[in-house]
Amino acid sequence: MKPLVTAADLERIPQNGEVIVTPDTIITPLAQEEAARRGINFRVVAREERAVSAGSAAESGDREKSARVVAIGADHGGFDLKEQLKNYLRDWGYQILDLGTDSTAAVDYPDFAEAVANAVVRGDAWLGVVFDSAGIGSSIAANKVPGARAALCYDRATARNSREHNDANVLTLGAKLLSQETAREILAIWLATPFAGGRHQRRVDKIRSIEERAAKK
Repeated sequence: MKPLVTAADLERIPQNGEVIVTPDTIITPLAQEEAARRGINFRVVAREERAVSAGSAAESGDREKSARVVAIGADHGGFDLKEQLKNYLRDWGYQILDLGTDSTAAVDYPDFAEAVANAVVRGDAWLGVVFDSAGIGSSIAANKVPGARAALCYDRATARNSREHNDANVLTLGAKLLSQETAREILAIWLATPFAGGRHQRRVDKIRSIEERAAKK
């Protein structure tokens, strides 16, 4: 697979910064627009030089990611996108817990949303991602699992907000409504964005309180 640079990859690059790429790197149109807007330069180097320039910091980041498991699941409508993004998750160094489905044969999305949400709540996975045609049903189903905070995201802003403000631990994506590039950027930002805590912690705690009160009825 050829290296790919998207707009999501430029999130942490400073204004007028530089990104090292190899001659075979694919730079998406959105990434080109973002780079032009912020004055970011793409410097083309041989693969060997790029590997050396990455340095020990990149190796440390890879080791940290390798310890993180991402649970994924999809119904028949989301199967193809699940398989496509699974390759990127591997390239990014994450371990994958694939909970199905394994084909485009018709299945029911609540089964996979529940499986992914349970894996996250039990601690079998760090975060979870569910794919169906629109992403709506899987979000509703996953949120029925106590402890799951599923967010349907459709752009970079919602991906960042759901993690930073809501501490979302399950991402749902609508495979029929998003291009592969857009879905990849959403996933990359969602995984990379930490929970901000602070005033947002109080609000997340109130979400947990709603679950606790409902369980007592």
